[in-house]
Amino acid sequence: MNKKDALAFVENYLTKERFEHTKRVAETAVVLANQYHVSEENAEIASIFHDYCKYRPLEEMKRIIQTTYLPKDLLLYHHELWHGPVASVKIEEEYGIADDEIKSAIYYHTTGRANMSDLELVVFVADYIEPGRNFPGLDEVREMAKKDLIRAAWMVSRNTIQYLMQKNNRIYPDTFYAYNDLTRLIHGGN
Repeated sequence: MNKKDALAFVENYLTKERFEHTKRVAETAVVLANQYHVSEENAEIASIFHDYCKYRPLEEMKRIIQTTYLPKDLLLYHHELWHGPVASVKIEEEYGIADDEIKSAIYYHTTGRANMSDLELVVFVADYIEPGRNFPGLDEVREMAKKDLIRAAWMVSRNTIQYLMQKNNRIYPDTFYAYNDLTRLIHGGN
């Protein structure tokens, strides 16, 4: 699937603002993919579809989680986490995108996970640092992404956990697993 077709597919499912975000994430992901020797095409397609299901009705997403291979514990956490895993199912059903690496990058773009692939890291970081975002600590992550993708992903995980804790929100286990694994990669040890 090419970029033009992918953008045409997702545009109908996103708000104008979210569609602009999606295009910026795709552009950022291509830059990171080129820098870190990841397939630019896969990074672009995964980024274009990363928020594909963000505005699907909650009941539809809940039904997909309940009736597919997706982990049922997603339902115990805020519905903001559902759209990535659900999109990883829907892109195969609706568009025939069956590439496991692309599907996984979409699935984990919000939470991260332990043992992320380079493509997963690219999409995870690109979604966080795309040029339309603006919040404290972001410039530090953007600068790190130019030098070290793993450290940038670690910073994304750290910042996300801190943000959720400040809001007294529950944190999905994969987010902790991502942080712990990235910490191990950076600092060594067990």
